[in-house]
Amino acid sequence: MVWPLSLLRGGDENTRTCWGYTFQLTDAHLTSEQAYPLKHSYDTLGEEALDRLNTISPPGPGLPRNRIASCGKSTLEKTSSSGEMPSLKSLPKRDLYILLRDNHHQDPVLLKLWTEANTIPSWVDWDQIARGQDVFYRYGGPSLTGLAFQSLLGGMGANRVVEVLARTGGFSTKVARHRLFETTQHILQCTRSLISIQPGGDGFASSLRVRLLHAAVRQRILKLERERPGYYDVSKYGIPINDLDCVATIGTFSATLIWLSLPRQGIFLRRQEILDYIALWRYIAHLTGTPTDYFETPEKARAVMESLLMNEVDPSPTSRILANNVIACLTGQAPNWASKDFLEVNSRWLNGNELCDALGLGRPSFYYWSLMAGQCLFFMAVCYFNRSIPYLDRRKIQALRKIFWLVIVEGEQGLSEVTTFDFKYIPDLHKTTLMEGPEQSGIKKSGIERRNLQTLLVGCGFLALSSWFAIRLATEIIS
Repeated sequence: MVWPLSLLRGGDENTRTCWGYTFQLTDAHLTSEQAYPLKHSYDTLGEEALDRLNTISPPGPGLPRNRIASCGKSTLEKTSSSGEMPSLKSLPKRDLYILLRDNHHQDPVLLKLWTEANTIPSWVDWDQIARGQDVFYRYGGPSLTGLAFQSLLGGMGANRVVEVLARTGGFSTKVARHRLFETTQHILQCTRSLISIQPGGDGFASSLRVRLLHAAVRQRILKLERERPGYYDVSKYGIPINDLDCVATIGTFSATLIWLSLPRQGIFLRRQEILDYIALWRYIAHLTGTPTDYFETPEKARAVMESLLMNEVDPSPTSRILANNVIACLTGQAPNWASKDFLEVNSRWLNGNELCDALGLGRPSFYYWSLMAGQCLFFMAVCYFNRSIPYLDRRKIQALRKIFWLVIVEGEQGLSEVTTFDFKYIPDLHKTTLMEGPEQSGIKKSGIERRNLQTLLVGCGFLALSSWFAIRLATEIIS
């Protein structure tokens, strides 16, 4: 919950309160003027590499993509021997990572990108990266809650970023849940094991796929702007998916989780955990073509998070559309089967009433606030108890790695298959995102709300029993 800290401690001329969060302004914070150049700089190497890959294997004019050029030699040999062309369904999807891996030695730009990605920065400590991966699962439940309702939904308050998201059409209620799971898959691949994030691993590969996907979206939007001036105002919003946007994305997955999402759920990381988790996301920033200096230390990461909160969060009508579509796409859906009111109270607990009012979210009753309190009590009890016993801590981390992957990636109610982050949400002159209602309303199964209510009742019962014993003890001592 957002507490009015400014009322609990004195402020001075450097005290700032933005959307319910109070902090001290320092020289490390970015001003709007300092951040401006980052809105017009971007990953040029990734874009140049995409151009080379498109020459090697041209994408089709629309969906489905032209997969003939990207299929392997064995597939073409089988085709020539049989005399028949395979159907599109029988051909492999166009995978930009595979194209980069197999062709980087043939082109200097591709070689430069491949070398950069495979060169381990001097500041990378693999033991620290592995510990950072464990941090995510040690606080798995509250971490996923924070990523969904603060990093993603709260991030819709950044009015520049939502202009890009809205133009892809990827946040209509029919696909927003799938897109949310795709983002989560990337995080799970980057934290699944140390081998996964190292060169050649699944997390390493998905990070490069995301980097090339960003280049494709950027190119498409700028192409449409040239065709129809006014489609996307570069002078107002900056280059699509620019360096500042990428820094903000890494920050919402790391710094926002550490200093906003988890504390508001009663979870406070230890200093070493903070160092390790920031180091993990600094390395992911390196792979995705994001400036890494802003994550050199936890202090720098926190300062850039606070700078973005101060300068970039200003909800627009588009922000309200996308935020409400996120709520709609999750209402009554697996794996939590949560109601609209409970999803909205998650958002308000983590982001505060001021921001959620600006995003046009509903105001749930006190009952749902009590359920959210029960959820926080549950997370606190499970997380603190398990981390206090090394054996249980290891068992929990191992278990959640398997459970999250099974439910979100492999499960029928999740993605049901591993995505390769292909360019399927394609910006179009006639495409935009409108506010929609939920695909299915109501709870289909007994879900997270019952668990939270039970936890709240148990907590209240324990508090009442403890109070009774304390009063009896005090009475005996006095008498």
